[in-house]
Amino acid sequence: MTDALKEPVSDHDRDGHGSGASAAPNDPLLVVENLKVHFPVGGGLLGRRRYVRAVDGVSFTVPRGTTLGIVGESGSGKSTTALAVMRLAPITAGRVRLGEAELSGLEGRALRDVRHRFQMIFQDPFASLNPRKRAGDSIREALDLMNVGEPGERAERARQLFLQTGLRPEQLMLFPHQFSGGQRQRIVLARALAANPELVVCDEPVSALDVAIQAQILNLMRRLQRTFSLTYLFISHDLSVVRYMCDRVAVMYLGRIVEIAPRDRLFGGPRHPYTLALWSAAPSFDPRKRGRGARIRLQGDPPSPIDTPPGCRFAGRCPYAEDRCRAEEPELRTIGGEHLVACHLVSERGEIRYPSGKA
Repeated sequence: MTDALKEPVSDHDRDGHGSGASAAPNDPLLVVENLKVHFPVGGGLLGRRRYVRAVDGVSFTVPRGTTLGIVGESGSGKSTTALAVMRLAPITAGRVRLGEAELSGLEGRALRDVRHRFQMIFQDPFASLNPRKRAGDSIREALDLMNVGEPGERAERARQLFLQTGLRPEQLMLFPHQFSGGQRQRIVLARALAANPELVVCDEPVSALDVAIQAQILNLMRRLQRTFSLTYLFISHDLSVVRYMCDRVAVMYLGRIVEIAPRDRLFGGPRHPYTLALWSAAPSFDPRKRGRGARIRLQGDPPSPIDTPPGCRFAGRCPYAEDRCRAEEPELRTIGGEHLVACHLVSERGEIRYPSGKA
């Protein structure tokens, strides 16, 4: 990231108010309960069906006007969670609720009728746009599909969205290949906003962009969030981006959330050994602390999402695991305030108890 992304201030001081300042903490827009997404694979021994447990019991809420970030290494299930929330991946079990709408129970016309309330931004803006459609037509098409406003007013609406995302009206007639990567992501943002959504799901929205352009797009997204009272579900592997954008952060490992907390608390005092390992591998967020602290090096690879081991799924790579970790799966429990962690080694007060000789 560049210097354009400064150290985040507290939620109440950010830009004069928190991104979620207008939303009460008990006013969730998105509620996900015990979400499971299992993909069938070939018939195993004796023809028994086996499943990839991409998401295996995930629960969280996102209050209106705030941003929840989901982080984790590749294969953790964070993108599949985003796709399931958008109803673009099949939900095996669990519930997804947007306001009063039970998204997980909707199909066909009923789902299309509420689709305007939640939109998605993907990683690659070029792949998200039809190369044969002019930029203005892509936005106008979204307005037509969602039946937003009067037909005669939609061209002006598209023009206004171009202005609000930092593009010029004369660029409405250009094709995607005539824009830079950052400009294409602005078009994707404008198209997503065309439907007047309440929730925007962002799956690695800036990872395909140059670092300097990332800062511009992230600043734009924060401004749009304030302007349109948006709620974001933000998927990323870049911890500096997550720290800048998100009010709360969930850490996923092998289909499960292992830790979730307000941003400052999680970055200031992670408790799960996997979160500690992620943080230790990332460049320091504070130049004064660079080079300090031991790097936690994990051994081996994550276990198969088809044959998940008993006990804690991280136990085979955890440098602090003990016998209980390999036999008993830890619950995601509260250790104070909104901080939840799934680890036997963390006490109810949030203290980490390492096995003898491993601290």
